[in-house]
Order: sequence, then structure tokens, then C-alpha cells
Amino acid sequence: MNQTWFMTDLPQGKRAIGCKWVFKIKYNPEGKIERHKARLVAKGYTQLEGIDYMDTFSPVAKLTTVRLLLALASINNWHLQQLDVNNVFLHGDLNEEVYMLPPPGMVVSKCGQVCKLTKSLYGLKQASRQWFSNLSSYLKSINFIQSTADYSLFTKKTDNSFTILLVYVDDIILSGNSISEIQQVTLSLDKAFKIKDLGKLKYFLGLEVARSSTGIHVSQRKYALDILAETGLLAAKPCSTPITKDIKHLFKDGTPMEDINAYQRLIGKLLYLTNTRPDISYAIQFLSQFLRAPTTDHYNAAQRILRYIKSAPGKGMFFPNNSSLQLKGFSDSDWATYPQTRRSVTGFCVFVGSSLICWKSKKQSTVSRSSSEAEYRALAALTCEIQWLKYLLDDFSITTQPLAGVYCDNQSARHIASNPSFHERTKHIEIDCHIVREKLQAKLFQLLPIPSSQQPADIFTKPLEPARFDPIVSKLGLVNIYHAA
Repeated sequence: MNQTWFMTDLPQGKRAIGCKWVFKIKYNPEGKIERHKARLVAKGYTQLEGIDYMDTFSPVAKLTTVRLLLALASINNWHLQQLDVNNVFLHGDLNEEVYMLPPPGMVVSKCGQVCKLTKSLYGLKQASRQWFSNLSSYLKSINFIQSTADYSLFTKKTDNSFTILLVYVDDIILSGNSISEIQQVTLSLDKAFKIKDLGKLKYFLGLEVARSSTGIHVSQRKYALDILAETGLLAAKPCSTPITKDIKHLFKDGTPMEDINAYQRLIGKLLYLTNTRPDISYAIQFLSQFLRAPTTDHYNAAQRILRYIKSAPGKGMFFPNNSSLQLKGFSDSDWATYPQTRRSVTGFCVFVGSSLICWKSKKQSTVSRSSSEAEYRALAALTCEIQWLKYLLDDFSITTQPLAGVYCDNQSARHIASNPSFHERTKHIEIDCHIVREKLQAKLFQLLPIPSSQQPADIFTKPLEPARFDPIVSKLGLVNIYHAA
């Protein structure tokens, strides 16, 4: 029916890849069985580059774009609908000659024949790229404009409506101010690709979306509870912070873990949880430094993060509908944090009004000679993020106040950004760091002081005591709409 392949003899000099059936049970956010799935998957790992495939890269929506869309939808009272594409990769046309062995259980009329694929199939290395190419071409044909800031974002503007489409492989968010236009786009996509309309947005990429009269709440409660269940910590005693303030012992030689894969898997799962839990970002970033040779002390520290999550697994981000559209960024750094390398930590966060959109906790790539230099590097990272968000807001047809507010608690870093006379102190800093001064002069933002005691980005650069940690978590807009587990 889909004309995915046709049977033929295998040409001389060609090779056929294998395939297998994959069976999976899909669960809803409540953990109940939603449906049973059977999927034919090609063994793409046997494909040869340059013969069976050329390019494989395919863009997917950035999680920052997802959060920004939800925040803007809350502020502007946009509709939020979710679509799913049936057999998504079967809609991609192949440019290469790919031959596949018949699926297990298939009766072949002539012995030795193989399937010549005409459509991409799950498992093929180029499948995602071919699907996205077809989708983007179709969307452009119905007057959608592809964003240059995030290639997975498409917008369509008419005299009476503004529609946004955000795609992550086969999951699609449709938003806009006109429900009739959204329905029209859904019908159009269904004719072209066989779409399943999932109704109002509730569950997207593991993010649980709950909308109320006051705004939108986003959490990963089910995902957090699943991690706790897998590690046997559902009944663990909760703790007040994700990491202790004294972390010096974690730099010392300890008892090596016998199964380092268990530690690596746990950190990997917790990394995805940071998409709605910025409060654990620093702890995860810190423990990620020891993935190659973790000790039992590092694993115990990771379990402390789980016990912190246990205190409120449903805690997540809240995007109020009464927020302004003013961009605000906060930049901070902790100088020479790591004793072995003396690298510093960059921390920043960006708000649209009172809605937290993006944040980062990351070890700097080079050694800074002073705390001012470390702060300036953090400011440079934030400047790049502010510039990208401005491009993204332009694609959303959002006009913010002329200048974004960027807050830094280091006076020397602010002087370096504003005054070329600091040349002697900054001549060794890479040229790309001076984007701060360039964008400041271009009026992208205004650089403002903030007391260190009121700096919310502090939570992304160092471990904090509960008395300091809890107020910052509140400032970040994290709330729990669920009862404690």
C-alpha cells in the first residue's frame, strides 16, 4: 500500500542489508498501556557510507525552542495542539539504491529475490534526513517559512492568523491564535502524510504539559518516578539539596566502581531530566566530569540527586500568562573550581518576563587568570544566547522591549565589556569573547549590576546551602502541582 519496496533480483556487486521485527508496548503518562506496536526495522548499522547512504544529519527542535513556544503560548493565549505522523519514515524518498533481505515470515515467490527500497525505513541511517526533507518541502509549499534560528520551526502569517509548527522527528506541535487555521493545516498534513491528531498538547518528548487559567506547567514527573523505581529509591529518604556544599572529597581517589556503566547510565538519564529541572543542572554537570573513572563516592553523590528528586518528583517549570516579554539574562562564574585543571564554571539563565527559558552550567574550555576573566567568559556565553533568542523571537513575530537586560555581579567584567582601556588586562582573551563589547555597543542589551546575594545564576556555578538554594529555586519559577510521592 505504501509502495515501500518491490521484489527484484540482487544486482551483481550489490549487497542486501538485513531487517527484523521490533515489538514494543507504549505507555501513557499515567503508566497505563496505550497500545502495542510492531515495527519492521532495517539493520542500518551494516550500511556502508558512500554506497548505501551519503548524508545523515537531520535537525530536530531544540528544547529551548519548545520552552520558548510554551511560554509565548501562555502569554499570548495561543492554542496548543499535538500531532503524530503514522509510519513517519515511510514518507521519505530514497536517493540511493538500497537492497534489503525479505522480512522474517514473508513468503517470497522466487528464491533469492530481495527488496529494493523506494522509501526510507526505520533503522536506515538516512531515514530521518529524508523524512525531514519531504516535510519541510511540503510546508514551504503551503506558505510556511522555515526559521533560520531553529530549522525545525516553521511559521505562517496571514492577515488574520499566525500559526507555528515545531517538529521533532514524528512529533509535531501546532500552535497559533486561530483554531480554524490550525485545523486546516492539520487536514492538509493528513492528506499528505497520514497524521494522527492527538488533541491538546499534554505529553511531548517525555514532557508533561498541564494548562490552567493562570499559565502552563511543564514537568517530567513520570520520567523522574521511573528513574527512582529503576534505582530502587522510591522509598528513599528525601534531602533538601541535590549536592552537598563540601565537594572536596569527590576530587580525591576513592574506591573505583566495579560497574562504571551503571553510573554512566544514571548520569545520562538525569541529564535529560534537566530539561525541566534547572535546579539539578550544576550537580549533574559536576558529576559528569567523572564518567570515565567514577568511584563509589561519585555514585553516592548521584544517589543524593535522586533523593532530592524524591522530595518533589512533580516539580517543574511554570510559565505564567501574565508575564511580560522582556528578555532578562543573568551571568555568573565560579573561578578555578576544579583543583586538577583550575578551570572555572560558567553559569547563566535567561528569562522572558518571569518565564525561565534557558540556562547553562558548564566547565570553561580554558583556564582563566582571574575571577574577572572567568566572569567575562560567562558573559560572552550569555551574550551569544541572547542574540540567538532575539533571532528566534523575530521568527515568532514577537517584538520585545528595545534592550534586553543582562545582569552581572562582577564589576571588573562589566568594565571590561564597556571600556576598551582595559586592553592590558584582556589582550590574552580570545577575540570571540569580545563579542560582549561589540553587542553592547550595538545596543543588543544593557549591562546592569546585581548584588551577588540576589544572583539567580549562582545555582549553576557552585553547590549551595538550603538557605541560599531554596530562594533561587523559587526565583527560577519551579513549582510542584502534584502531591509528594
